[in-house]
Amino acid sequence: MTATMPDTRLTGQMLIAGTPVRGTGTPIHAFDPAAGQELPPAYHYGDQSHVDAACSAAAAAFADYRSATSEQRAQFLEVIAANIEAIADAIVDRATAETGLPHARLTGEVARTTGQLRLFADVLREGSWNGARIDPALPDRTPLPRPDIRQRSIALGPVAVFGASNFPLAFSVAGGDTASALAAGCPVVVKAHDAHPGTSELVGRAITDAVAATGMPAGTFSLLFGSGPELGIALVTHRAIKAVGFTGSRTAGTALVAAAAARPEPVPVYAEMSSINPVFLLDGALATRGADLGRAFVGSLTMGSGQFCTNPGLVIAVDGPGLDAFIAAARDALAQSPATPMLTPGISENYATGVATLSGQADVIVRGQAGDSQTSCCAALFATDAKSFLDSESLQAEVFGASSLIVRCADAAEMRTVAQNIEGQLTATVHADESDYEAARELLPLLELKAGRILFDGWPTGVEVGHAMVHGGPYPATSDSRSTSVGARAIERFLRPVCYQDVPKSLLPSPIADGNPDHLWRRIDGHLQQD
Repeated sequence: MTATMPDTRLTGQMLIAGTPVRGTGTPIHAFDPAAGQELPPAYHYGDQSHVDAACSAAAAAFADYRSATSEQRAQFLEVIAANIEAIADAIVDRATAETGLPHARLTGEVARTTGQLRLFADVLREGSWNGARIDPALPDRTPLPRPDIRQRSIALGPVAVFGASNFPLAFSVAGGDTASALAAGCPVVVKAHDAHPGTSELVGRAITDAVAATGMPAGTFSLLFGSGPELGIALVTHRAIKAVGFTGSRTAGTALVAAAAARPEPVPVYAEMSSINPVFLLDGALATRGADLGRAFVGSLTMGSGQFCTNPGLVIAVDGPGLDAFIAAARDALAQSPATPMLTPGISENYATGVATLSGQADVIVRGQAGDSQTSCCAALFATDAKSFLDSESLQAEVFGASSLIVRCADAAEMRTVAQNIEGQLTATVHADESDYEAARELLPLLELKAGRILFDGWPTGVEVGHAMVHGGPYPATSDSRSTSVGARAIERFLRPVCYQDVPKSLLPSPIADGNPDHLWRRIDGHLQQD
C-alpha cells in the first residue's frame, strides 16, 4: 500500500474522526522562539462537545479496529510512516519555526518517528505481543481433571495521548504513545501541545489520510486542541477512554493520574514526568579522563538547550583532583556555550526561576553566554556538598533546561548514600574504569531501584528505539515504573490478558486456536514452542 500526499496547507482546525472541525474556544498561535513572534494560523480550543465527539467516534471504531488483523494494522502504521515522509520537508520547516530547534535535529526526529511506527509494524507481524498461552485439558488428572485453559492479550479500548512540548514529532501526535496504542488495536484521541499546533496538524493529516487509505474506521484517530485543566481533564475522564499516555511536567502528570483514579471506572495513566538523570563519576575514570568527561558532559547538557527528559541534571562524585579537572574543563566549555532558544516563553520563564533557586542555595560554577531573545537559554552549572543536597528538596528538583548540579561527596560511602536517597529517575549513568568495577558493583544494585535505564561510559541524552529499551522508571520519573514509553514493550501498556476456559474450538480466537494458524510462538503447558 502506497503513501498519499497529505495536504500541507495549515487551516487551524482540529481533526475529529476524519472531519476537520474548527474549535469555538480560546484562540492560540504557535510562537517562533528564534524570531520572537507569533505564527499564523490561529488554533481555537475545543470544548466538551468536541471531546464527546472524538471519544464517541473512537468508541464506535473500537470493535472493528481491534478486529483488524495484525497485518492490516501493520500496513496502516507503515502508511502513516510513508505519509509523514512524503511531507517531511513541510513538517520540518514548520517544526523549526515553532520550536527553534535546528533542521538537522528535527530531520532526525522525523526518522525516529517513522522508525517507531515501522518498529510496531514489525512487532505486530512477529506476534509475541499476543501473549498466547495454552494449558491443554487433562481429563484424567487426579484428584481433579484440568480444563482446557488458553490466554491471549487484547486491546484495552480508546486511548488518550498528550503531545509533549520538547519532541514535536517523536513524543507527539504520531509518537511512541500513539504508535504503540494503534499497534495494540486501540483507537487514539490526541491532545496536541500548544507549542507546536501547526506541526501537529500536518502530522494529524498524515494519520487521517492513512486511516482512509487503509479502510480503517474513521474514529480510529482524532486530534484536539485545548487547555490541560479543561479539555485535558475532560478527555481523561471521558467514559470511552480506557488508558492515557502522557509526557510532560510532574504537576500536569499527577493531576491527570488523580483525575483518572477518581473516575467511576478508574483507568491507567502512563505518565512520564520528572527526572534529573544522575551521572556518577567514579575515581578511576576521573583520574584518567576527568577533563575529557567534563567537556563531553557539557555537550550532553546543552544539547537542545537542555530540553530533554534525559538531560544530565545531576553529577555525583568524590571530591578530589579528578573532580577538579572535570569541573575546570566543564567550566571552560560551558563558558563558551552560546545562548540558544527554548521552546516557549513559559518554559524559558520556568527555567529562569529554577536557575535562580539553585543560585540561592548552591555555588555558581559558571554561566553560559547570555542571549538577547526572551526565550534564550543561558546554561548554568552549580556545585554543592552531599549533605546540603540531601537536606534540600529544591536542590533535588528538576530544572528543565541546560542546568546541572555537581554534588561533592566525601567518599564512596557518601556517594552511595546519595544514590539511595534520590527520587526515581529515567536514567542513571556511571563512568568507570576497570579499577572502579568493585565500587560500581556496589553502586549498581542501588541504581536498579532508582532508574529505568542504567548506562555506563556514555551520556543519557539519546534514547535508542528498539526491543530492549526502557524509557521509564520509579515515581516521579513515571507514574507506573512497570512500563516503558519507548521500545517494543510500550505496546504492553494498552493490552490486557484474557483467559478462555473450555471455549469450543470453533470459537477460539486465531492466536490461540488449534493448529496455530498465525504461526506464533506460544507457551504450551509452560513450554515456549511454535507448533
